[in-house]
Amino acid sequence: MSLADAHAFAHSLAVTLMVSIVIFRAGDGSLSVTPAAEYDGSDADLVSEIDPFAP
Repeated sequence: MSLADAHAFAHSLAVTLMVSIVIFRAGDGSLSVTPAAEYDGSDADLVSEIDPFAP
């Protein structure tokens, strides 16, 4: 998924679920999103984090 698509998807999930969502780069180079509480990968792979409670 493209970076723009990943950001749009992550933002939609964050405001729907009201949890922090991280965008990360998978081992094959693609981008993916998951709730921050469920992410257990390397911090170096993180691209961005969407926090629905941030101002």
